[in-house]
Amino acid sequence: MSNSTINKLQSIFEKQKSYQWQVRQTSARQRIEKLMKLKDAILMRTHDLVEAAITDFVTPTMTAEHQIYAVTSAIDYTVEHLEQWMHPERVENPQDGEAYILHESRGCVCIFGTWNSPMSVTIHPLVDALAAGNCAIIKPSEFNPAYNQVLIEIIETVFDEQEVALVQGEADVSEQLLKLPFDHFFFTGSPRIGKIVMREAAEHLATVTLELGGKSPVIVEKGYDPVKATQTIVFGKVLMAGQFCVSPDYLFVHEDDLSGFVQAYQQMTLGMLYEDGKLRTTERTQIVNVAHYNRIKGLFKDALEKGATVLSGGTFDDENRLIEPTLLGNVSADMRIADEEIFGPLTFVKTYNDISDVTRYIQANPKPLALYIYSDDEHFQQQVLSATSSGGVTINGLFLHNTHLALPFGGVNNSGSGSFHGIHGFKTFSHQRAVYKVLS
Repeated sequence: MSNSTINKLQSIFEKQKSYQWQVRQTSARQRIEKLMKLKDAILMRTHDLVEAAITDFVTPTMTAEHQIYAVTSAIDYTVEHLEQWMHPERVENPQDGEAYILHESRGCVCIFGTWNSPMSVTIHPLVDALAAGNCAIIKPSEFNPAYNQVLIEIIETVFDEQEVALVQGEADVSEQLLKLPFDHFFFTGSPRIGKIVMREAAEHLATVTLELGGKSPVIVEKGYDPVKATQTIVFGKVLMAGQFCVSPDYLFVHEDDLSGFVQAYQQMTLGMLYEDGKLRTTERTQIVNVAHYNRIKGLFKDALEKGATVLSGGTFDDENRLIEPTLLGNVSADMRIADEEIFGPLTFVKTYNDISDVTRYIQANPKPLALYIYSDDEHFQQQVLSATSSGGVTINGLFLHNTHLALPFGGVNNSGSGSFHGIHGFKTFSHQRAVYKVLS
């Protein structure tokens, strides 16, 4: 890295360290005005952001638009509730005075985004950080050059760099940012890199939020309608080609239901992606780059070489980096796909006879970011919930625990630490300061 880049990062950081004391004293109204300016600037560039998403990796227009509107909706939600969140939180009054909790800004925060959903994992955390009264430096993924250029223009339109700055670069820029004594680091990515961020943050005794991934399981109760289940499961592998941290990695289906489930999976894939008997290449999301495409293809090849079977899908389009949602069977522990996070449109199914075998399997593996249950039986749902741990859960659907702004979104242990969204994000980027006042 050049000295000029190092000096630039240091300069921005020093400006923000100085300016943070003014930002932390801003009122709810002032913060709301900033958030609304950010929202307006995003909406004015909606077309450009969509085109940039398609340039960086081909994706349906509707998918790119949805990611934008998810963040503008989060801004609306924050604006609606921010004044209430900022009020001192009163606690039981002592006999000789009063006691309350102040939610004060952490100061200067660093937000590391990732490529698969740059609005949700870069701008949404920024919204929470701004609501809490922080200054921020954002480092998006280098895999989104076109998108990043639009984001830079949006940020520079709304903010001075002493309050918010977006910096680009590869791993060396991230390494340099980790050397700076930020008050809080927010990172989205893999557990491997998350450990590095946590180690580096420890040098500054900075707080950390880690939004990581892992292998998220799906459990389908015996007798559950396979058409209802596969309707959302297959869509979850079509949406962004499964390139989401909360995308399901593997499925548990009762042994008596496997045949019907596989048939439903095949039919659902046909209905979503085939036209006149041919697999469509339009309105589908590419795998982000050749390296990731080859990695997923390698997982598939390794599984087949070791005895896995293709139950549905299995079509790879090397020219367009497109992979059909693929369901594998007969997957064993020695296969890479059984251990590595897939982050793509592959998944595999395991059969079970007793639900306790399923929960023991999940218990024996790192805690996932998401867990999905398909069941209409309250007892079955609670049985799974009480015997497992995960960042979040959606029952009879996918991703919904991530989209409800009143719910915290985050992982646990290997899948992350801390959470954001709504008041949970506001508190993540705040210090809860205890105040005890003796009345004379």
